[in-house]
Amino acid sequence: MSARLDVDHIHTSVLLAETLDFINPTSGGVYVDGTLGLGGHSESILDRSGPDGKVIAFEWDESAIEKARARLLPYKNRLQIIRRNFAEISEGLEDAKVTEIDGLLIDVGLSSLQLDVGERGFSFQRDEILDMRMDNRQAITAQFILATCSQTELADIFFYYGEERQARPIASAIVEYRADKAIETTKQLVSIITRAVPKRYHPKKIHAATKVFQALRIAVNTELENLAKILEDGVRFLKPGARFCVISFHSLEDRIVKAKFKNNEELELLTAKAVMPSPEEIAVNKRSRSARLRVAQKKDK
Repeated sequence: MSARLDVDHIHTSVLLAETLDFINPTSGGVYVDGTLGLGGHSESILDRSGPDGKVIAFEWDESAIEKARARLLPYKNRLQIIRRNFAEISEGLEDAKVTEIDGLLIDVGLSSLQLDVGERGFSFQRDEILDMRMDNRQAITAQFILATCSQTELADIFFYYGEERQARPIASAIVEYRADKAIETTKQLVSIITRAVPKRYHPKKIHAATKVFQALRIAVNTELENLAKILEDGVRFLKPGARFCVISFHSLEDRIVKAKFKNNEELELLTAKAVMPSPEEIAVNKRSRSARLRVAQKKDK
């Protein structure tokens, strides 16, 4: 897949039909899309909730906002985009003077824009600057973490955020390399990782650098902390009977979602097991294969 393809043609919303069935958008409803991305989920909610349904969309990636706004131009009178991370749902909805919503969706995976045309170092398949910020207003980059964290701190990041079993030798190799030269590009980091991990420990189904890149992205964007925050703060805006849908892409996120939903006395869990993509969806969109959807409903008072 070319990194220069038009993202509108390569972007596919994951678990779209299943999510819409749970949220069940209706005219007059107010729905929050906590991760606008390229606008696929928002577009479907707006379409299903016509003529009077409204979507309030959160997104902190400026490039994504520009493309989604153009895509959703036909719905501009029913769409409000807020440039914030979904963890700031309380501040965003209070600024918008919204006190109750009829449904909430977050998709915590990377968008096609970030993976394919972002040029910020999210993907190890091209040589790019190691930035990894979803919001360019943030101060901390992947370069900064690799340059300033101690060997122990790096190993902890790779192990806890990436579940990387070779975290210690990789961290050691990074510290040794940076003593002579700054680590600035994805190509440099991939080379360090592949040389630090013995061939017999390279995973069979994924690239040896996959988990380290995941861990760095999570650390740069404080993703797990942000996820935990919206899982707590978002519930109070839900009307009784309104549903909270979360699409996650790895076990760290899914465990947080499952625990938060299960332990919140205001919520009823609607998905005893996570909803997974169908074989047909995976055949069309291979990136969907690790997606899982969990849904909870606000209990009646």
